[in-house]
Amino acid sequence: MGLWQDIEADIKAAMLARDNVGRDTLRMALSAMKNRRIELGRDLEDADVLAVLGSAVKSRQDSAEQYDKAARGDLAEKERVEIGVIQKYLPRQLDEAETRVIVKELMTELGVESKQELGKVMKAVMAKHKGQIDGKLVQRIAAESLD
Repeated sequence: MGLWQDIEADIKAAMLARDNVGRDTLRMALSAMKNRRIELGRDLEDADVLAVLGSAVKSRQDSAEQYDKAARGDLAEKERVEIGVIQKYLPRQLDEAETRVIVKELMTELGVESKQELGKVMKAVMAKHKGQIDGKLVQRIAAESLD
């Protein structure tokens, strides 16, 4: 059973459990997935679904930051709860320590020594650990290492 079917089943389970936040969040994710399917003109593979879900998480993280800046903690918390619902379907994110090790290893392997080669590191890390690692974190760690 693919991710798409898992999400549809979990929407039904959330409705039965009267979990409005879970139901609504998963419905929004399913809607985004359907829109992506229309854009691509084909059925989505699990990798496509993960990309849509990752985008949904990033969008909600940005919204939560904006709500925090506007002193709207109630709305920021709602976004964070929705992030928690979506993240159940995403692979485990690597923490900063694990990311540092990966970036340093790849920089050594690629022989990167200047900031002009930062894109090479980014491309390699993101390709090797797609969906498991935050691009902003990789960029920050790589830039620190090249200073």
